[in-house]
Amino acid sequence: MSRYLHTLPDGRKVHVEDCGAGFPVIFQHGLGGDHRQVADSFPDGLSCRRITLECRGHGLSGLASGESYSIAGFTDDLIAVADALGLARFAIGGISMGAAIALRIAVLHPGRVTGLMLIRPAWLAEAAPENMRAFSLVADHLRQSGRNGRAAFLASPTGRRLADEAPDNLASLAGFFDHPEPAAIAVLLDAIARDGPGVDERQIRALRVPALVVGHGLDLVHPLDYAHRLGEMIPDARVIAITPKAVDRARYSADLQAALTDFIRYLDTFQEKCA
Repeated sequence: MSRYLHTLPDGRKVHVEDCGAGFPVIFQHGLGGDHRQVADSFPDGLSCRRITLECRGHGLSGLASGESYSIAGFTDDLIAVADALGLARFAIGGISMGAAIALRIAVLHPGRVTGLMLIRPAWLAEAAPENMRAFSLVADHLRQSGRNGRAAFLASPTGRRLADEAPDNLASLAGFFDHPEPAAIAVLLDAIARDGPGVDERQIRALRVPALVVGHGLDLVHPLDYAHRLGEMIPDARVIAITPKAVDRARYSADLQAALTDFIRYLDTFQEKCA
């Protein structure tokens, strides 16, 4: 495994994890996640080379004062890394925000994408979907009260609804109040929550790439309906509903890794036949 800081065209340094050998698979974390989230989700022992860029503001790439954040910007950074690594073609996937980045790349760079993996998608085509408003609410409490805003968030109607209907979402969102830079993380959360993949339904329906879409219930941030709707839009997509994290986290992880393993092995075989 190789981990290093890559210098982007604008001089910004971002952290890249590059491991394994075989056909390249770029796999991205979600909002507030990092390479550890990917390592926990992505199966071991596959004949592929997995590359993960920790997006600006995430993990070892770090937050920077005055920096702006967008899914389009994260996409541009990822393409710059792929170019620097000489990856002409690759499979692309990710979790939540990572899925939005992957979808944008598949639409804008169809000739480079050999497979698409959308795990727990939080966006369809539109920007600022209702399911992402909880991140903006967390950002508001962080700006107003810093780490002390946790209690007010938990007591809010959104916090109470999440406690009843999506406790895993609530745990993740409440975790942002432990961040060492509350004001800076608030900027990141609000910017991405109000953003979108910058594609439209017509472009999604025009995709011609093998695709896997994974979702689960008991999740208000990543509605299972979004997985089904994306699966309906993408012509060559398989949709899999797995065990919710809130029910059994170990079973969730096993189900996700099994789905990814089957799909990546299919991509490997598919690429060999097309070679």
